[in-house]
Amino acid sequence: MGTELRARGVPTPTPLWSAAALDSHPEIVAAIHREHAAAGATVHTANTFRTGRRTAGDRWEELTRLAVGIARESVPADHRVAGSIAPLEDCYRPELSPADPGPEHRDMARVLAEAGCDLLLCETFPHVGEGLAALQAAVDTGLESWMSFTAGPEGELLTIAALAEGARQAVALGASAVLVNCVPARLTLGHVEALAGLGVPFGAYANAGHVDEGMGWTSAPQAPERYAAFAEDWIAAGATLIGACCGTGVAVIEALARRQVPR
Repeated sequence: MGTELRARGVPTPTPLWSAAALDSHPEIVAAIHREHAAAGATVHTANTFRTGRRTAGDRWEELTRLAVGIARESVPADHRVAGSIAPLEDCYRPELSPADPGPEHRDMARVLAEAGCDLLLCETFPHVGEGLAALQAAVDTGLESWMSFTAGPEGELLTIAALAEGARQAVALGASAVLVNCVPARLTLGHVEALAGLGVPFGAYANAGHVDEGMGWTSAPQAPERYAAFAEDWIAAGATLIGACCGTGVAVIEALARRQVPR
C-alpha cells in the first residue's frame, strides 16, 4: 500500500505513513485495493498497519474502521479482508518493542474484528515476544489469525532458527497460518523452508530488496517476473500463501497470477 501510494504521488508522512491517505486520498486507497483484486489477489490487507492508538492518537478507532470499510467495499464479496496488526514501534527495531504490548494489541484486534475483518494478520514482527502477544490478542477475538515475522532488510534481525521457533510457538497459540514477510525476495527461501512441517499453511510476501537488484521500487519491466520466479521456489518448498510487500506493486500480483501462484 505504501509503495503504491508513493508511486501515485500521495504523501505518506510519519508517523501515519500509508494511513495518512485514509484522510487525504481515500479514493486512491480504494483504487489500489480494486486493482490488486483485478490482478488476481484474493486476500486483501486493510490499510491499518499504522492506525493504532500509538501512531493515530484519538482518531485511531475511526481510521481503523475506515480502512477496513474501504477494503471491504473495494474488493469482491467472496474475497477476504485481513486486518493488519503491526509492531507498536518499528518493524526493523525490535529493541523498541514495549515491555507490555498486550493491551494495545488487544484493543486493535477488538476493533478490527468489530469492523468486519475476515481474518487478522499479525505482520512484520522482528520481536518474537511482541508478535506472539499480538497473535494472542487476535486469537482471542475468535477470528482466524495469521502470524508473520520479519528478519529485516538483510535477514539479520531474526535467525532462521529463531523464526522457526517463533512460528512453532505461534502455532501452539492458535495461529492458522505462519509466514515471513518484508525480507528481500532473494533472501526469503531459507525462512520459508523453516516454516515447513508445523501442521498449518505457510508462506511469504517479500520485499523488493535494494533498488539496484531490479526487483521493484520502480517500473522496471523485468521486476515482476523476477519476483514470481523467487515465489515459485517458495512454492516448491511447500508454501501455499504467497503475496508481496514493500517495493512491489500490482504488476507483481499479475505476474504471480500468470504463473498460477496461490495468492
